[in-house]
Amino acid sequence: MSEPTVENEEKIKDVHLAEELSTRYLSYAMSTIVSRSLPDVRDGLKPVHRRLLFAMRQLHLDPKSGFKKCARVVGDVIGKYHPHGDSAVYGAMVRLAQDFSVRYPLVDGQGNFGNIDGDGAAAMRYTEARLTEFAMALMEGLNENAVDFRETYDGEEEEPVVMPSMVPNLLCNGSAGIAVGMATNIPPHNLSEVCDALLYLIENPDCDIEPLVKRIKGPDFPTGGIIIDKFESILNTYKQGRGVFRIRARWEKEELSHGLYQIVVKEIPYQVIKSKLIERIANLLFDKKIPLLADVRDESSHDVRIVLEPKNRSVDANLLMEHLFKETELESRFNMNMNVLDSEGVPHVLDIKQVLHEFLQHRHQVLIRRAQYRLDKINIRLEILSGYLIAYLNLDEIIRIIREEDDPKTVMMQKFNLTDNQAEAILNMKLRSLRKLEEAEIKQEFDDLSAEKSELELLLNNEGKRWEAIAGEIKLIKEKFGKKTALGRRRTDFAEAPADIEVPLEALVEKEPITVILSQKGWIRCLKGHVDLNEDFKFKDDDALECAIHAQTTDKIILFDTAGKFYTIPASEIPSGRGFGQPVRLMIDLGISDSISTMFCFEPGARYVIASNTGRGFLVDENHILAQTRNGRKIMNLADDEKSVFCKKVTGDMVAIIGENRKLLVFKLEEIPTMARGRGVTLQKYKDGNMSDIQIFKEEEGFTYNRAGGTKTETDLLSWLGHRAQIGKLAPFGFPKSNKFLKD
Repeated sequence: MSEPTVENEEKIKDVHLAEELSTRYLSYAMSTIVSRSLPDVRDGLKPVHRRLLFAMRQLHLDPKSGFKKCARVVGDVIGKYHPHGDSAVYGAMVRLAQDFSVRYPLVDGQGNFGNIDGDGAAAMRYTEARLTEFAMALMEGLNENAVDFRETYDGEEEEPVVMPSMVPNLLCNGSAGIAVGMATNIPPHNLSEVCDALLYLIENPDCDIEPLVKRIKGPDFPTGGIIIDKFESILNTYKQGRGVFRIRARWEKEELSHGLYQIVVKEIPYQVIKSKLIERIANLLFDKKIPLLADVRDESSHDVRIVLEPKNRSVDANLLMEHLFKETELESRFNMNMNVLDSEGVPHVLDIKQVLHEFLQHRHQVLIRRAQYRLDKINIRLEILSGYLIAYLNLDEIIRIIREEDDPKTVMMQKFNLTDNQAEAILNMKLRSLRKLEEAEIKQEFDDLSAEKSELELLLNNEGKRWEAIAGEIKLIKEKFGKKTALGRRRTDFAEAPADIEVPLEALVEKEPITVILSQKGWIRCLKGHVDLNEDFKFKDDDALECAIHAQTTDKIILFDTAGKFYTIPASEIPSGRGFGQPVRLMIDLGISDSISTMFCFEPGARYVIASNTGRGFLVDENHILAQTRNGRKIMNLADDEKSVFCKKVTGDMVAIIGENRKLLVFKLEEIPTMARGRGVTLQKYKDGNMSDIQIFKEEEGFTYNRAGGTKTETDLLSWLGHRAQIGKLAPFGFPKSNKFLKD
């Protein structure tokens, strides 16, 4: 390797790598932010879109002209204005032509420009395009010095820095982009409503944001749908410039013969690809995760039509759709972030009032520049017309000077006090213009221009007149693209935010009777149908029946363990078959030294008395016993060597408790407090031993216990009637030696 020469050594500079990387990355980041990803708040366009529209305008592709190949347009754009790849430019052009991507298309496409299924557009050599009326309104005034121009990247052409933007394009069509360290995502809105907000802001420049939001209402997506956010949420989003909109598909129920029906989805949320949405629904259907749905079909042509067939006629349509909203993109969220370049080219997150204010200030500047441009043109024309009128008044002398003088221009200027432009115009006048009729037309034009000049001067000198003119322009735009037109009608509606509907388990599982069996060793299984609970069930050699109950596959099975915890298991998840089932510990996180003391089906509205072996307990409501996780829900606090062993459903107004000492106590249920969690109160007092059994009954019916030959009901309660926490009296003659009221 050759040594560096002295000349080269002088060009070498020592720099800090970190500083150099920071400087260069910052330059790259700013280039991405300003020149590629973020839209300008004034015209709502990124550079690629602005250059596309300008190039099409230069090619005279206005709405009344014919179409030209997109390849021709893309070639002009990348050759003159936008030094990037043709695919990026064509992709941007395609999006501007898609009526499902932009609310007010800027490009009128002819050919295949893609569809809502996610299919791409045809190659640019096959498609043609021209500008729309909306795009023409966006560029109105470009030839009237409305905005500044700058040199293109190669210095051979000029391009506008920003469009005059007679229409509020940023809010009407929205924008999306990811820059370096920041992003933007602005939803489209209805032009008529944005115009209403602009007119209100002109009249009330110091207004709050709320009246503006009441007029704008919210986004208006090209694909329709329904926004289900409350007004307070929408208002807060527009105040901050950031927030989330929830969009749902629009659907309706179509009645069929024999009481059947089908659901038809006619509009889907914005930016959701229909083919992927249907694929998602089909996959869920195949995986049996939407048991209420039987089939899905796509019957769409130009309009969206997705047909959903319910499992049967008894399926509730609203319930089915709520499940689909939760599981699929039939409900989506649009994350708004109004991060834009302000009039100084600085990125900011603006609230809705700031965005509207920036647009109005831009229109104000455009109005002044266009008015001044027109005034300058009028002054030039009036100067020429004044010369013509002088010539007509002195026509014979003018002719003589032209015929006889060597330098007629100078002579005329001196004799009639003409300017250079006036003298030149007179010399260039055609002979046919000397008709008397022509003189009358010139006088009329002079008077008309003089009147227009006075109006323009008044406009430029009176700010109030200028805002009146801007309001008039906005009203014209509203009339042209407003709600009375097919393009301007609102497509997205609003609805109250629905309550979080919990799709019940019974709606997702086919309801069938089952018998749930729990063994003493903790093995759980279910048998189809309601079999006799006294049947001799088969268990492992060292195992036996602990509990068996009748249930439905849609039920929730509640387990209460000796540690005071409640567990919840969906009945549909309990293994079935002829085997021994599976350990319940695989379904819940049961403690090593704990066991299940009670099993029953969950009943809404039910209340339960839970008690420990030491005779302490309390009442608990049903809403406190449902557990959401495998860990269960701790309800009863226990002392050392204390276990929770009883959980009895409240079926009456009296309580009967018997201890191991055969003392029986009867008292009113109202003496037991209701608690959400705790150790409870003393139900019966014992000197020795523990609580043996508990029964809840109605006072008029009495308590029941097993007796030789059957059962006996004791209605005369006086002997054992007392209050909670008393000792009680000996059980009646013939009471079971097991100290249990009834056999389990």
